[in-house]
Parts: sequence; structure tokens; C-alpha cells
Amino acid sequence: MIQIVDSRTIAAGMRAESMHAVAARIIPVELDFPEPGPVVRGRLADLGGLRISSIRSNVTKVERTPILARDDLAPSLMLGLQVSGSSLVVQDGREAVVRPGDLVVYSSTSPYTLVDSEGYRQHQFRMPLERLAPPRDVVRQVTATRLSPGHPVADLAAGYFRHLADRPGAFADAGADAVSQSSMELIRAVISTHLDVTSAATKASLEATLQLRILEYVRAHLGDPSLNAARIAAEHHISRRQLYNVLAAGGISLGDWIRNQRLEGCRDDLGSGLSQRVTIASVAQRWGFRDPSSFGRLFRAEYGLSPRQWRQTATKAQPALASDPTPARL
Repeated sequence: MIQIVDSRTIAAGMRAESMHAVAARIIPVELDFPEPGPVVRGRLADLGGLRISSIRSNVTKVERTPILARDDLAPSLMLGLQVSGSSLVVQDGREAVVRPGDLVVYSSTSPYTLVDSEGYRQHQFRMPLERLAPPRDVVRQVTATRLSPGHPVADLAAGYFRHLADRPGAFADAGADAVSQSSMELIRAVISTHLDVTSAATKASLEATLQLRILEYVRAHLGDPSLNAARIAAEHHISRRQLYNVLAAGGISLGDWIRNQRLEGCRDDLGSGLSQRVTIASVAQRWGFRDPSSFGRLFRAEYGLSPRQWRQTATKAQPALASDPTPARL
């Protein structure tokens, strides 16, 4: 289920109360808004046990007070992904400044504070600690800490969770429970590798998320025409045969998946209206297609229109698309 949140649709006198109610659906907290009051836009989504909030707001302070930390909410972990600007996260005697692309965790079971003078700009993922099942005392070691910035697992996790927040409906189509479980395994792997925990649980988490991590690596390098199976396997310290077996277990053919992802990227760019400023060949090259002619044939075979026809059709539809209240990316 996806819920769109837009404070502009609410009468000014009722916005503060309504936005506190929205926040309570994520996690009960106190909010500080500057005058003249709340400006909030974004979406909430549930995928199995994972609750996603993708919100841009002028709220300058989010506080889980000591009283709220003792409420009836099932003990939960929040993973924050900073979208833009910087935020200060304070919990358990630590504080961390997080910047775009940084991951940070905070727990519902103790007070925490998020501060950003420019307004709240995070994707947040809330999951029950019971399902995440981290080793004892691990959570308190990582709250209000930037999670291994620059670490390969953390970097791939940041890309995955950004993609998940941007398109929750697409992931829901693949099975909400499966996506939820894979996401929790990935969070467990990020936390474990950050703490350099060597255990059977860590190894199991890394193995369980191998396919997901491979696909996120590929997604992040789609624009590189030299991307190939040997390089992908080497990056994940596995053989090419194991690479193909891991993907085949999920019904994925590597070559087909890369081609389809690149075509989708080209289709989205050509339909955005921004591509009017660049040539179709430039868009194709941006997504890893070296030969414009073969790209054109592949595009027509997949979508039934040439790239030029698709761009013209999408451009004509721009006014209708602009009226859609759903924020495509925050």
C-alpha cells in the first residue's frame, strides 16, 4: 500500500495536527516546524514488514522523547538514507552528521533527535527488531553512526535503498515479503561488516544478499559499456560460473537483465523531456550502448517505437504527466 502525503491538500489550520498524525504512522515523534507551519510532501509505503517513508519537509527537528521511547510500538530499527543537505542524528550518547548517500540507524527503544535547519530530507526504512534479529547489543553499537561510508556493502546498500524508496510499487510487484526479507538481510550485512563482526550470521547474511548485491552493482555501472561477467564476478570474489548460478536461481539471465535495464533507463530519459537538449545517441551512450544503430533496433523491438518516436510521443504527453500529484523523486 502506498500513501501520498501533501500538506498543500490540507487546510492551513489543520496541517500541523495532520502532519503529526502522518509522522505517528511512521513512528511517534515530536516535530518542530518553522512559521508559517508544515510543508510536507512525499509518500509512505508498506512492503511486508518494512515501512518506507520518503519525505521532504520543512520540519527542523524530529524528536523521539524519553516518554515516547517507552510507548507500545514494537521495538524497531530505523535506517535513514540522507537524500540531500546534511542532518545531525543524536542517540545513545553519540551524534553523527550524515550527508547525501550516507546511511545511519536509530532505534525506537531509546530517545533520539534528528536536526536539520534546512528541513527533513531522508528516506527512512522502519523494521521490527524481532524480524531483523541482530546479535545482542549490536544495535547500541551502531546507532547515530555513519555506516561504513565508502565500504562496498554499504555503498551498494545505499543504492538499493534509494531505488527502493523511489519505486516501492515496482518492488511490491516482485513480492512484498520477499523484498522485505532481502532488505533486512542487507541491513544486517551492512551493520555486521561495519562492526567487522565475523560470525555464521554475518556469513549467512552476505550469502543471502549476494544476488541483490550483484544486481545493485550492475545497476550502478550500467553506463559502462565494458561491464561484463568477468568483472562482476571478480568484484564479488566469486567465479563466473557461480555468478551465473546465483542469478539463475532467481530466474535472471545476466545479459538480458543488463540490456533490459539499459533500455528502461533510455526510455525514461527520452520520455522525461530533459532529453530534448541532447541527442538520442548521447542518451544511448550514457546507458552503455556503443552503437546507435543496434540500440535503435533493440529499442523498437522492446517498445514497438523508435527512440525518436517514443520521445515525440512522451513530449506531447508532458502536460498530462505534470499534473500527476505523485512526487517521482524527493
